[in-house]
Order: sequence, then C-alpha cells, then structure tokens
Amino acid sequence: MIMMMVMKVMIMMLMMMMMMMMMMMMMMMMMTMVMLMIMMMIVLMLMMMMMMMMMMMMMMMMMMMMMMMMMMMMMMVVMMMMMMMMMMMMMMMMMMMMMMLMLLLMMMMMMMI
Repeated sequence: MIMMMVMKVMIMMLMMMMMMMMMMMMMMMMMTMVMLMIMMMIVLMLMMMMMMMMMMMMMMMMMMMMMMMMMMMMMMVVMMMMMMMMMMMMMMMMMMMMMMLMLLLMMMMMMMI
C-alpha cells in the first residue's frame, strides 16, 4: 500500500515535471515567434524607409533636371535674342554702308556732271 502511494506520488511528480517542461517549451516558442514578428516588423519598416528615401531622391533629381532644362531653355532664348540683335545690328551696319556708298556714288555722279 505504501509502495503504491509512493508510486502514485512519483507518477504525479513526473506528470508535473512534464507539464512544466511543456509549458516552458510553449513559452519559449511563443517568445521566439514574437521576436521573429518584431524582427520582421523592423525589417519592413526599414524597407519602407529606404523606399521613401529613394522616392524622395528621385523626386529631387527630377526637380533638378526640370530646373536645369528650364535654365537651358532660358539660355537658349537669351542666345536667340542676342543673335537677333546682332543680326539687326549687322543689317543696320550694312544699310549704313550701302547708304554711304550710294552717297559716294551720287557725289561722283555729280562731279562727273
């Protein structure tokens, strides 16, 4: 009888130990899962941040390009204007020269006459 009791107690103890072990294992698993989840979240956040940064950089680049293009266009316009002015000046000069020549010719003619 006493032996039986002892056995019972032993078995109970064993059961308890097993239960405890199981609980511990479960807890460990849960913890690992949670840790993994957190890690994943962090990684995701980082990825998102990187993406955002990249997007921002791209936007900035685009803006810069646009600005450059605008500047180039403006420069082109200015250059065109300058060219036009030069042309006008040249034309004026030519006209003046022609006038002078004409005058000279007229004078010559007068002299001749």
